[in-house]
Amino acid sequence: MLTATPILQHVGFRSPIVKPRHQCFLQPRSQRGHRGFIMESLYREAPEAVTYKLQVVEEAQRHKGEPRQKMPDMIDAIRAQLRSMGDGEISVSPYDTAWVALVKNVDGKGHSPQFPSCIDWIAQNQLPDGSWGDATFFLVQDRIINTLACIIALKFWNVHDERCKKGLSFIHKNMWRLPEDDENWTLAGFETIFPTLLEMAKDLGLDMPCDERILQEIYAKRDLKVSKIPKDLLHSVPTALLLSIEGMQGLDWKRLLKLQSPDGSFMSSATPTAYALMQTGDKKCLEFLDNIVNKFDGGVPFVHPVELYERLWVVDRLERLGISSYFRSEIKSCLDYAYRHWSEEGVGFTRDCAVRDIDDTAMGFRLLRLHGYRVSPDVFKRFEEEDGEFVVYPGQSNQSVSAMYNLYRAADQAAFFPGDDGVLRRGKSYCLEFLRERRASGELNDKWIISSGLPGEVAYGLDFPWKASLPRVETRMYLEQYGGSDNVWIGKVLHRMHLFNNDQFLKLARADFSDFQRLCRLEWHGLKRWCEKNNLEMHGVTPQSALRAYFLAAANIFEPDRDAERMGWARTAVIAQAISSCFLMSSNAYYTTTDITREGLISALTCDGCHTLARRGVKESTENGLLYALHELIDLLAPDNDASNSLREAWKAWLTDGHEPCEGNTAMLLVRTVEICSGRHCSANQTLKLSEYSQLEQLTSSICSKLGSIILSQVNRNGSTTENAENLEQQVDWEMQDLAQCVFQSCNATSRVTKQTFVHVARSYCYIAHSSPETVNSHIYKVIFQDVL
Repeated sequence: MLTATPILQHVGFRSPIVKPRHQCFLQPRSQRGHRGFIMESLYREAPEAVTYKLQVVEEAQRHKGEPRQKMPDMIDAIRAQLRSMGDGEISVSPYDTAWVALVKNVDGKGHSPQFPSCIDWIAQNQLPDGSWGDATFFLVQDRIINTLACIIALKFWNVHDERCKKGLSFIHKNMWRLPEDDENWTLAGFETIFPTLLEMAKDLGLDMPCDERILQEIYAKRDLKVSKIPKDLLHSVPTALLLSIEGMQGLDWKRLLKLQSPDGSFMSSATPTAYALMQTGDKKCLEFLDNIVNKFDGGVPFVHPVELYERLWVVDRLERLGISSYFRSEIKSCLDYAYRHWSEEGVGFTRDCAVRDIDDTAMGFRLLRLHGYRVSPDVFKRFEEEDGEFVVYPGQSNQSVSAMYNLYRAADQAAFFPGDDGVLRRGKSYCLEFLRERRASGELNDKWIISSGLPGEVAYGLDFPWKASLPRVETRMYLEQYGGSDNVWIGKVLHRMHLFNNDQFLKLARADFSDFQRLCRLEWHGLKRWCEKNNLEMHGVTPQSALRAYFLAAANIFEPDRDAERMGWARTAVIAQAISSCFLMSSNAYYTTTDITREGLISALTCDGCHTLARRGVKESTENGLLYALHELIDLLAPDNDASNSLREAWKAWLTDGHEPCEGNTAMLLVRTVEICSGRHCSANQTLKLSEYSQLEQLTSSICSKLGSIILSQVNRNGSTTENAENLEQQVDWEMQDLAQCVFQSCNATSRVTKQTFVHVARSYCYIAHSSPETVNSHIYKVIFQDVL
């Protein structure tokens, strides 16, 4: 038996009386009256105690004394970064810098480097242990390949002998550690590039440890991979193989030069371009290298530009961190750019990238669709293999967790326009199976990113599909998953994406969420006092059910300036539960109370009735007590007479419909209340067509009604009921897609926010149907009460 839930203890409530879970759901439908699915779900208590160790004081002490930058300053700083976005911010690669340093003077005047600044960069950026590579994350492959390339460049020009010796010593000491790396973190093309470097080093007289067993394994992998490379395909069309041509022999440069990008590069990458320049003397290659060396002051990155990749991931990070509302114009600029460069074959990391990939394409597709841009899912067909697998690039050697997660998110969140012929459904099915298998085996390290939060991201995405995910819950979880500047990306070398893996993003998101939590606690305290003043616990409103009602409102409508909408939702849900409880109690034969009729409540919802009750100022009976609270609520929420009349009509409509499905009726009451509290109800009537608004109402009501039936069917475990529940769930999925289509297609700003209200309410119903009471309690604690660290 429960004694008290930790959440209620934390907010200072006594424990409510706990009813067995089945007591609410086994009532005859006629006796449940207007309680509705979401109210019934709020009313139920967890079957087992949920244990939380509240350490708010300890967590606050841990951060005591930390300087807190003002949010406006952080917003301005980030906005300045976003508005100055150019070709993308990416870290310098020692490996690529070394290859560019090997380029001889193209004028042929003496033995000298074409890019001496690259030699200077190498000399100035050796790490204390003698290696080159990512300074804070030690991946043996990354350190070895960067270090080997750099000492080759130094030895080739016979400069910085001491640095060269120190680097060579590092290689001898650490070569044996290569098998320690996670196989999922193998650098792109490592098995072909590394043997090439070893042979170059031996040709320069460098003492290489060539007897290591691991080297023999790498050579075997190189031979196997080279034997599988379709040479004709390599020379015919742009492929990802172009990134590693410096590790290949027997190339036909006359044919390869036809695959050059418009900027003169090969795959916008310095190393294959430098190698091509060495072999051909092509002036366009030289021009690309000149530009990139000057731009990065002597060092060069793995690939550049990366502006499309950067813009898409910036938008994704800002939205998932819950701070996108501060940067609406900047986000629109990013998405406009992405849409201008969208193609029927998808997108890559830059505008001129001839090789598209499923990762950038899935991210772009999802974000563009959710912001009202019309893009076709047909782009994913080119990434679908005959055996049903979806690949990042054709011919890939192993699968990517993060890319498949992005495809899953695209298929889950953005598959709602008509005309989709099933490719998204197939993609979602493939990704679900792949990600679930990886999750079950604990193998969620990825080939493209090193992120401690990736397993948590994948777990949340699998456990909470878009229809059952609440915005503020997702943000709270992502605050723990987002690594900021700790995240490392994997290509031919490790590299950093400075703008969207940004500690400033994380600081602002934490500050914003902390402010949100402080506001939530104040609003919850006000709601609690209002419930106590109106004695709503006597009418079946438990502290926990009131808290859950507030949580659902706040987790969807979280912006500070939308407090009227948020509190309108929460208070309406609470009063609706109280009235429903009275209907339920008065219908029980063993319970005697004042006879409450719907007709009486409806007739009292007139201006005269309201004023009479207000003048009396008393609550002489259960009926009058609820009427008083309801009239007080209407006066509290309505900014003017028009809004007051609209609210009364909304309540009359809810009370009038005494037959099932009551869940849909309650959903409509919440939607109408939010819109009236916002002041949008008049403008919505002008901007939305009547047929469009009716369709939104019909879909939302139908979705919420079906979800009520699903939760009831979970009580009865016979086969026919289970089959019926599965059919209802499928219908809910279809209707949620229709609802999303209505909401996310292009429309003006006012009607878009109004449409999103329907989605918020529908998703809150999905969330309750999808989540156990323990899960809901856990989310309430994390979203409202647990300080963000």
